[in-house]
Amino acid sequence: MANLRNLPPVDEILLDEGVKHVLQIYNREFVTQKIRQAVNQIRNEMKNRDGELSRTELTEMIHDRLKQLINRASSGTLRKVINGTGVVLHTNLGRSPLGPAALQYINETAGGYCNLEFDLATGERGSRYQHVEELLVELTGAEAALVVNNNAAAVLLGLNTLAQNQEVIVSRGQLVEIGGAFRIPEVMKQSGAILQEVGTTNKTYVSDFAEAINDNTALLFAAHPSNYRIVGFTEEVKLAELVRLGNETGLPVMEDLGSGVFYELEPWGLNAEPLVKQSIAAGADIVTFSGDKLLGGPQAGIIVGRKNLVTAMKKNQLTRALRVDKLTIAALEGTLLEYLKNNPAREIPVLHMLTRPAEVLQHRAEEIAGMLKSLLDFPYINKVEVIPVEDMVGGGAYPVHNLPGYAVKISLTGIELENIAKKLRLMDPAVLTRKQDDSLLISVRTLLAGDEIWVFKQLSRVLESAGGK
Repeated sequence: MANLRNLPPVDEILLDEGVKHVLQIYNREFVTQKIRQAVNQIRNEMKNRDGELSRTELTEMIHDRLKQLINRASSGTLRKVINGTGVVLHTNLGRSPLGPAALQYINETAGGYCNLEFDLATGERGSRYQHVEELLVELTGAEAALVVNNNAAAVLLGLNTLAQNQEVIVSRGQLVEIGGAFRIPEVMKQSGAILQEVGTTNKTYVSDFAEAINDNTALLFAAHPSNYRIVGFTEEVKLAELVRLGNETGLPVMEDLGSGVFYELEPWGLNAEPLVKQSIAAGADIVTFSGDKLLGGPQAGIIVGRKNLVTAMKKNQLTRALRVDKLTIAALEGTLLEYLKNNPAREIPVLHMLTRPAEVLQHRAEEIAGMLKSLLDFPYINKVEVIPVEDMVGGGAYPVHNLPGYAVKISLTGIELENIAKKLRLMDPAVLTRKQDDSLLISVRTLLAGDEIWVFKQLSRVLESAGGK
């Protein structure tokens, strides 16, 4: 109980010289709240502690705890992560990293004031969507375009605008879960559209769609299975067939592509995803897709298609709730501008990672392994070598396609692998690796320029803290 009596009050701590310095940086209310939190934590710890501590000792403990609490609260929770997992579009890591050109464009256009909704020619109010619409039309061949905050929102807006209180016909084999428990049937329900399932899980024919059309049918819907594959005894309606039926019956066709691909990936063995412009050329009236997957831009839901239908979506009151801000528009426009150049794979990180030849990956892995071999001086490192691995596209794209790659394998001995992996995750920046038996694998495909330096530094620090050298 003596320790509790010796605890200094909050007002006394606020008068300390060290705390006065903190008050010059942070507001008084914030600092006071953290002092109270520190005092309460120390008080609880002292209740079961033997031995008496002086007021000075307890004050020092509170100061140390206060520093920890303020550092934790004032540094934010987002952290830079070094991605050594080999998963290119890692949803949990923010999917597509933005390229340098896009980042520079964001800084130039969104770092201050910009003409987000201002027409510089007329001096009057403009539209925030005009900035990317022309580019999307140019790149996809569509008549018009609209951008909302993600692809689920794009699907929701399209269904609500085109089919509220009316039926939308969908193949049972395409009632997909978009991700994070967002399922097509649930999105359709929220949109106000009425789901009309046709066919079976593994086989649906265009005749199934035709037979289901009635006076309350408003839309024919197709969802590209970007995050799964049904194989074996299967049949699915081709987009061209659905478009033909739509033309015959006067019904629009909407396709949710999930991942939006603008760049031809077939030369690198990735040919399962249709290009957005191919869907438009096939006659789809509305196509929706993500901005932060294979496009390589920010999180966004992109809608392209017939002008009258897109215009109707722009006028929908939901659009206001789903609209994107200047940062998203700047990041998307900066990314799209790269597609007008001869080699977008040079500047868009996702494309760069997906199109790197195996021999280039092997060479980089060998360079990094050479750097990490100096860690063999630590008692816990048994071996450092380069091994072939299979990387993944991720982000719900190419679910059954693995990418041949290379990784640096760090074999450990005398120490728990999960303990090392956890410590690497808790570093700033964090380092994420793959685990295999008693080894850490660092896939080089997903390492950005300069990341190898951080891998070396953070691994060295973790091994030193574990008692090495």
